[in-house]
Amino acid sequence: MGQQMLAHHAARVEAAIASGQAAKSALVASWRRSSQLHQLDPAGRRPPLRLSDVELRQARERTERMLRAAASATDRLYQAVGAAGCCVLLADRDGVPVDRRGAAADDATFESWGLWTGSIWSEEHEGTNGIGTCLVEKRALTIDREQHFFTRNTLLSCTAVPIYDHEARLAGVLDVSSCRADRTDAFANLIALAAGEAVRRIEADVFRAAFAKARIVLTPSADGHCGGLLAIDADDLVIGASRSARLALGLAPDRLLQPIPAADLLDGPGAVRDHLGDGERGVLQRALLRSQGNVSAAAKALGVSRATLHRKLKQFELRSH
Repeated sequence: MGQQMLAHHAARVEAAIASGQAAKSALVASWRRSSQLHQLDPAGRRPPLRLSDVELRQARERTERMLRAAASATDRLYQAVGAAGCCVLLADRDGVPVDRRGAAADDATFESWGLWTGSIWSEEHEGTNGIGTCLVEKRALTIDREQHFFTRNTLLSCTAVPIYDHEARLAGVLDVSSCRADRTDAFANLIALAAGEAVRRIEADVFRAAFAKARIVLTPSADGHCGGLLAIDADDLVIGASRSARLALGLAPDRLLQPIPAADLLDGPGAVRDHLGDGERGVLQRALLRSQGNVSAAAKALGVSRATLHRKLKQFELRSH
C-alpha cells in the first residue's frame, strides 16, 4: 500500500474527527474513540496482535458453550457466503476470533490480514472494524473498506452481528469478512440478513442448552418477528428469558432475572385467577411471588385462611421469604 494512499486515508480520518462530526456520525465517533481514547494512528502499519497458542486455547475453553451451539449455524452461513470469497469468524467478547470458516485457497490472504483465530480485533487494538466496533456499539453493523480506522484494513469489508447468551449478556460476535473489490451493496445486504439469521439460531441453541429441563416458549421479539424465548419450569415460573424476549416484554436486559409467574408476564397480573387444587405447589409459589412473600396477602388472594396457607407451605416445604 503506497505512501500516498496511507497519507490520504489518515488525513481523511483526522479531518472528520476534527470537524466535530462525531456527534452526528457513529462511524466518526468510532474513529474518534480509536484516535483519542485508544491513541491509535490511522497510518499505523503494525499487523494485528495475536494470542499465543496457550491463550487461544484458554479463550476457546471459556467460550465452549457458544462454540458448540454455533457450529451448525456457522457451517450453514459459510456454505452460503464462502463461494463469494468470504470467511466467517466467531469472536469472543474480547474481540478474538475463536473459530473460523474459510476456503483453503484464500487462507494465506486472510491470515496475512489477521482474519484468523487468535488475532485481536477489539476496537482498542484495531480501531474501527467490524468485530471490535460491533462489541462497543452492541449492534449489527458493516464496516466497509475506507470506513476502517487503519489504512491497512481499508481493503476489507466486514459485517458483524452481536451474540447474546442465555442470560442476555454480550457473549461474542459473528463476522463475515471479504477482501474482494467486487462485493456489491446488494450482496452485502444478503450477507447481513444471513448473518443475522445465523446469530438467531446460535442464541436459540445456547438458550435451549442452558435450560434443557425447562419448557421453552416462543414469544414475539421487539422487532415484531418471532424469536424471543422464555424458559418455564414445572411450577409455571419463568426462569429464563432471551434478550429479544426481555426487550419485547419490558424486562431489563442487563439485570439478573428473578423467577416470574408465567401468567403474570404473558397476560399481566390478575389475568389468571389461581385456585388450590391440582398443581398446588406452583400455585402457592406464584402467590408468594406476587405478594412478595407476604403470607396474609397471598392467603387473601387464594381465598384461604392464613393458617391453611401456612400448613400448605409446610407441606410443600416452601418458605415465605
